[in-house]
Amino acid sequence: MSSLVAALVLTRLDGGNATLVGLPARQLNRLQHVHHAAARLVNGARKFDHVTPLLRELHWLSVPERITFKLATLVFRCLHGTAPAYLAESFYRAAGDESRRRLRSGASPGLLVPTTRRRTLGDCAFPVAGTRVFNSLPATLTSQSALLTFRQQLKTLLFERSYL
Repeated sequence: MSSLVAALVLTRLDGGNATLVGLPARQLNRLQHVHHAAARLVNGARKFDHVTPLLRELHWLSVPERITFKLATLVFRCLHGTAPAYLAESFYRAAGDESRRRLRSGASPGLLVPTTRRRTLGDCAFPVAGTRVFNSLPATLTSQSALLTFRQQLKTLLFERSYL
């Protein structure tokens, strides 16, 4: 039952969640309700049972963490050359910028956040949101070289932030 729900429901939730960045909490809550209903269905729980222990048992991330996971993974793939070129050309390391070489940020492993004109639309753009998510991760995580290791450690980090 778990694999069926994961195949039918969770793939639909995850399908476009890189585009869900900046969505109002009200809209994210609607997706979270579907996520909770799927967890109750898998565990055979009643409608009004608490869902947090069920999510913890299934080892599922909540919807905002799923969005963060997807964005960070896509940025990691862009930086390591496994993403499409049109996405990868949007990211620049702070250490690679000539004007920052003498600054503290020039030695950091972080990415440069592109400037935007409009805060509402510009901050939701993939290069801006992805850079902010990636820069918020610990350096031990962003310095990984293997995608599988990065994904495992990222999920562990996001799971601990959510439930522990």
